[in-house]
Amino acid sequence: MSRIGNKPVEVPEKVNVTISEGAQLSVEGPLGKLEWGIPDGIELNQEESTLVLTRKDDSRKNKAMHGTARSLVANMVEGVSKGFQRKLEIHGVGFRAAVKGKVLDLSLGFSHPVQHPIPEDVKVTVEENTKITVEGFNKQVVGQFASEVRAYYPPEPYKGKGVRYADEQVRRKAGKSVAS
Repeated sequence: MSRIGNKPVEVPEKVNVTISEGAQLSVEGPLGKLEWGIPDGIELNQEESTLVLTRKDDSRKNKAMHGTARSLVANMVEGVSKGFQRKLEIHGVGFRAAVKGKVLDLSLGFSHPVQHPIPEDVKVTVEENTKITVEGFNKQVVGQFASEVRAYYPPEPYKGKGVRYADEQVRRKAGKSVAS
């Protein structure tokens, strides 16, 4: 029994949901439109303002996909109605970021600036040269972009320099101790 898979997904008034014959789900809202193919073994039914996912049988694959499919559908509905946001912080002397057109320009202590292209449906803003906000309606794209930016210089444990998520705690290590 999937506890998450059995929960219905509430659909707000401003969101349109269409389920096509080829097991294709389309969710459209004020922020954008998302499409997703429903996996085999999972059935999606719309009952007034809720979506209910059921599995055809109790095979191992269908049990595994039940909760996953429900979470993906819930993320699609939330994304087109409210959107998603990830915040990054840059720590380090001389480290900074700037948005130049459709490119995020990062100065992270390398001999060259890092130019990272911004995806089409993602909005990136930089405050105080060190606080990056990534916003969009597709949770996967927003998270992937934030992860790629963080991967250029992950926070290191000795001085804490690098790019980190705003809510991330970096455990610091003690440096070398001098024996006298």
